[in-house]
Amino acid sequence: MILALLLSLLAAMATLAGGLFVTRHIRHRTVWLRSFLAFGAGFLLAATLLAMVPESYEVMGRTAVLLILAGYLLTHVFEHTIVPHFHFGEEKHGESESLGRQSFLAATVGMVVHSFFDGAAIGSGFVIDARLGWLLFLAIALHKLPDGFTLASLALASHQTTRAATGAVIALAVATVVGTLAVSLMSGWAGPALALSAGVALYVSATDLMPEVNRERGIRWSLLSFAGVAAFYLTEQLVHYIQH
Repeated sequence: MILALLLSLLAAMATLAGGLFVTRHIRHRTVWLRSFLAFGAGFLLAATLLAMVPESYEVMGRTAVLLILAGYLLTHVFEHTIVPHFHFGEEKHGESESLGRQSFLAATVGMVVHSFFDGAAIGSGFVIDARLGWLLFLAIALHKLPDGFTLASLALASHQTTRAATGAVIALAVATVVGTLAVSLMSGWAGPALALSAGVALYVSATDLMPEVNRERGIRWSLLSFAGVAAFYLTEQLVHYIQH
């Protein structure tokens, strides 16, 4: 368990590295920020549909579908009713709204829960077999870097402060270590939490982020989103290959 915690800490550091890269080097470069956001939109959408939804369905069956829908609808209410809307810069000539604070908060919740289960996977691997734990750590660590810069990019694109972006990335990193610690206590509530977070992530990726990508003209932005999907798909396939 000590080894599992150390390795989950290394995976968490990869998340921090991705976030710090964005906040320190990309912050004032709009084109680069938009590029990272397009990549992150595809990455988060793939994480939702290829990992979170199937895993929650496997644990809870059809009940998971209702919880995923509930997570989606609750996020809709959260964004449009509870949290005041913050605009991306000043609106001009009837320009439509862009990303707001609520998108950032919802994405943070969804990604933190998903990161928790990444940490739990590392811990579970070491419970079964040390070699399996090492391989799962390597596979999961591969997508921790894009996890970090996806969330940091979303924070900056929604005009959050650098401190808020860094805080969100730190929460994402900590969730990985907490997941490893809590691996033996997950059985009762892991399924519902994962299903609800899948609904949250689905709303943020498909309803908030992808429309932002669509506002940019040219095939480059679509290709970046596809690259984000491919990045998650490849790492996820590696995880499944190792598990089997």
